[in-house]
Amino acid sequence: MSVVFSKLPSQLKRPSAVRKAVFLLVAAYGLKKLYPIVTGRLKRRSPGPHLPHTNGEPLEVTERRRRKRTSPAVNREFLERLCRLLGILFPRFFCKELGLLGFHSVALISRTFLSIYVANLDGKIVKTIVKKDPQAFIWELTKWLLIAIPATFVNSAIRYLEGQLTLAFRTRLVTHAYHLYFSNQTYYRVSNMDGRLANPDQSLTEDIVMFAGSVAHLYSNLTKPILDVVMTCYTLLKAAKSKGANTTWPSVIAGIVVALTAKILRAFSPRFGKLVAEEAKRKGDLRYMHSRIIANSEEIAFYGGHKVEMSQLQRSYNSLRSQINLILFKRLWYVMLEQFLMKYLWSASGLVMVAVPIITAPGYSQHDSEDVKQAAMLMKEEDLVSERTEAFTTARNLLNAGADAVERIMSSYKEVTELAGYTARVYEMFDVFEEVRVGVYRRSVEEVQGGGPHEGSREVKHGMRVEGPLLIRGEVIDVEQGIRCENLPIITPTGDVVVSSLNIKVDEGMHLLITGPNGCGKSSMFRILSGLWPVYRGVLYKPPPQHMFYIPQRPYMSVGTLRDQVIYPDTALEMKEKGFTDQELEGILRTVNLLYILEREGGWNAESDWKDVLSGGEKQRMGMARMFYHKPKYALLDECTSAVSIDVEGKIFESAKDCGIALLSITHRPSLWKYHTHLLQFDGEGGWRFEKLDASTRLSLQDEKLRLETQLSGIPKMQQRLAELCSILGEDSRLVSPGEQEEEEEEEKKGQREQQQQDEREERDVFPAEQEKSLME
Repeated sequence: MSVVFSKLPSQLKRPSAVRKAVFLLVAAYGLKKLYPIVTGRLKRRSPGPHLPHTNGEPLEVTERRRRKRTSPAVNREFLERLCRLLGILFPRFFCKELGLLGFHSVALISRTFLSIYVANLDGKIVKTIVKKDPQAFIWELTKWLLIAIPATFVNSAIRYLEGQLTLAFRTRLVTHAYHLYFSNQTYYRVSNMDGRLANPDQSLTEDIVMFAGSVAHLYSNLTKPILDVVMTCYTLLKAAKSKGANTTWPSVIAGIVVALTAKILRAFSPRFGKLVAEEAKRKGDLRYMHSRIIANSEEIAFYGGHKVEMSQLQRSYNSLRSQINLILFKRLWYVMLEQFLMKYLWSASGLVMVAVPIITAPGYSQHDSEDVKQAAMLMKEEDLVSERTEAFTTARNLLNAGADAVERIMSSYKEVTELAGYTARVYEMFDVFEEVRVGVYRRSVEEVQGGGPHEGSREVKHGMRVEGPLLIRGEVIDVEQGIRCENLPIITPTGDVVVSSLNIKVDEGMHLLITGPNGCGKSSMFRILSGLWPVYRGVLYKPPPQHMFYIPQRPYMSVGTLRDQVIYPDTALEMKEKGFTDQELEGILRTVNLLYILEREGGWNAESDWKDVLSGGEKQRMGMARMFYHKPKYALLDECTSAVSIDVEGKIFESAKDCGIALLSITHRPSLWKYHTHLLQFDGEGGWRFEKLDASTRLSLQDEKLRLETQLSGIPKMQQRLAELCSILGEDSRLVSPGEQEEEEEEEKKGQREQQQQDEREERDVFPAEQEKSLME
């Protein structure tokens, strides 16, 4: 202690200076610990502004609880989610993933024993150098080179098996995710009916990859270091006891240093799980912005909206950049603290731990025989130096290996927090998929917390927006023939009520024409009939999905051959199983006037980017060709021939009726009215009218309406020209304007009423005079 005190600066040798320094350190530490407690109590005591309550709780408490739930952290919820995901990774006891994990474990254990053997071999090589024994040196060096062959193979095998394990985990997760994503139209509903997953493509690709890699890498970073620590400590204690050294103080020093390091790092460790989850979310937002521009590049180019799109992209990228900068900044100070504690502090402690047993060791154990003890005492100084050098080198190598293992264990806490972020995102994706699959939709994350009134608690009316979760209380019944809606509301996924109650019945042999202004519920009705939107109330009787075929205004062109475009969504094998031939497909193309495409594109097996190769009208006719291929009982046609000529359009509709396909059409072309028997007309205000359609009468009324509109549209122009001519000629018009004519008519009626009243008064005045004259007579 006196030696240490003598090395202190002169300023610190003064008792007052030492006391002041110690006092300042204790005061700073106490301030750091007491500040959060004091500020927390002050905040609780201060009344603050009145906050609204949610479910009986202040809004601040609800918001804090929501953030706590949504922030990924290493807690019980994380362990429960991880266990559930591990059940997907290892579906049964005897599986490929468990076998890979076993081989990976064997490789890690082998690497630990090889490390201990190499450390002992390193000590022996140093011993031969100190003893100046060239023959022993060559022999030990040969063993060093020979052991390098299995050591390098094991190192390479560890990386290979970790990569294979990552790929196997990813395959399991992707298979399970695709099964959920493509069942019961989840791929549509998760983007259009539910609002919890902003970027499903991000979750299905990058999040799964990061989670699988993190799980596999974390297993390597935890299993091998733990085994290294156990075997290294055992080897060091065994070697120290064999030389009679005291192992108590080195063990106490190691325990204190490791515990102190763990506590400091845990106290100053940033919340990497939350930071990584937010980074992944912003990466998904940036990818979504790029995909939007690619999908709508033509429209953006027509509008010249590149500046707006570029500003949005820059805003999204700057948001991601700020998050990455935040993570890098927090890692800068955390890694600095981590390196100081684990590299320099541990190295100094390791030197003490190695030096103390070597200096104090007598060279023999208490359990050794007297001959061994006597031989150790009589050993030459050269032999003693070589023995101590060997022991120091071996112990130092083993201690470095153990320190590296402990460092990896403690550093893995950061990886565990990152794994918590990936686990939260992947688990949330699977949770949303499973709920949407069974018809549970949430328009926002806040609805998951259980707030807001329910849709079933009050009556739905046109024009209102239903707040809170939408409860599915309707019923869908599959029937063989006919479509019947009983008290069926049309409600959008955002909760807007378009039609409060729809009651129609489409019997067999009826062809229904649906008209109305934009946004009145025409296409929404088709989405409900197709099963894309749920039935929130009422009862819907409809045929099974395989008997109904929906054709949108812009048909989807898949990747594949020309044949695949006609038979979509069937495959070539399914087409053969149905008994269709290429000659029958040619007949379908002839019906829709597309037979020339077969020769132009090079046959049925030609492959192209069909959405760009085919024109708008050709794509619409291809959609109608799919209808003739599948031959459904009911065809839902959503303005699917708006780009087709009238003659070809009429031919297609007539052929569809001849095939026995019932048509439910949304169209604005009067030329198609004659192919329908009934009319469903929406007024855009929540009302509707369902009646039998008399096409000839309706066409004559339509022609009269157009003729009157044409005549009336020319009157304002004629009146404007007449006013210009009167101004040029300086004369008044002899033609009375409609307003003046109304005023003259009103004045004339007023004059007539006044004249009538005057005549009545004169009659009343004349009548008494005549009566008096008659009495006198």
